[in-house]
Amino acid sequence: MTSGSITNALSFDVEDYFQVQALASVCDRAQWDAFEPRVERNTNLILDLLAEHGVNATFFTLGWVAERFPALVRRMVAEGHELASHGYDHHRVDGQTAAQFSADITRTKGILEDVGGVPVRGYRAATFSVGASTPWAFKVLEDAGYSYSSSIYPVAHDNYSNPDAPRFAYRPPGTARLWEYPISTVRIAGRNLPCGGGGYFRAAPYGMFRRAIAHINSNEGRPAVFYLHPWEVDPDQPRPAGVELKSRFRHYLNLHRTVPRLKRLLNDFRWDRIDRTFGPAVGGATDGPMPLKLSA
Repeated sequence: MTSGSITNALSFDVEDYFQVQALASVCDRAQWDAFEPRVERNTNLILDLLAEHGVNATFFTLGWVAERFPALVRRMVAEGHELASHGYDHHRVDGQTAAQFSADITRTKGILEDVGGVPVRGYRAATFSVGASTPWAFKVLEDAGYSYSSSIYPVAHDNYSNPDAPRFAYRPPGTARLWEYPISTVRIAGRNLPCGGGGYFRAAPYGMFRRAIAHINSNEGRPAVFYLHPWEVDPDQPRPAGVELKSRFRHYLNLHRTVPRLKRLLNDFRWDRIDRTFGPAVGGATDGPMPLKLSA
């Protein structure tokens, strides 16, 4: 049974298994077209689940994927989901110059809008790679016509680390219209602990996630922002050789648990697209609920 009256933001980062940071050392970007594609199958499985539960979500999609699987993008749009940008081919923001980043996000926005036939307002950085080394990124996004970003996971991590970033919606310095919607965390003993999805959702007990999201809704009066990847619903995906132990552990841990846990999550809370969860603040649809608070 759905818990509470607050609607939370559900999102998916649409990339294939061979495009993730954990496998970058063995899956050369120049050889991506040689790998068995599974993103269409896996994303369609997610779309089927969402349809069964009557839930819409935001799909942060690579331009690379949209070019190769336009029917998948059109299905997202036709079924009422929000189409958003994940960059063209999963380059980290902190590995680009401001000019390169601008070209990437402008190109991707154009591809997605041409394929999907709808405006693209949202962006999520590959591997949450926006941080102290990229102070220019948010203004570049705003200048490129984006209304919001969801590129910060405010936890300490070796691939991304923004533990001091705001936990809830805020307007980044130097921007006039852009909002950042961080992935959700709970604050315990002076530290932010992750409860917004990804590998943490597969590693920790489901009950911990349920309690954390309920706390954000009930005790803090905020919507949670949650994400997963299509490859996380695919325990039978190919396993390239040569992946180092830590990356192999992170990528493959408990993949068989993702679908049953996602079903529980869909039943336990209210969910919607990011643009409708946060409403006109992102220049999105105005028929969705506004959060109780928006603050730095």
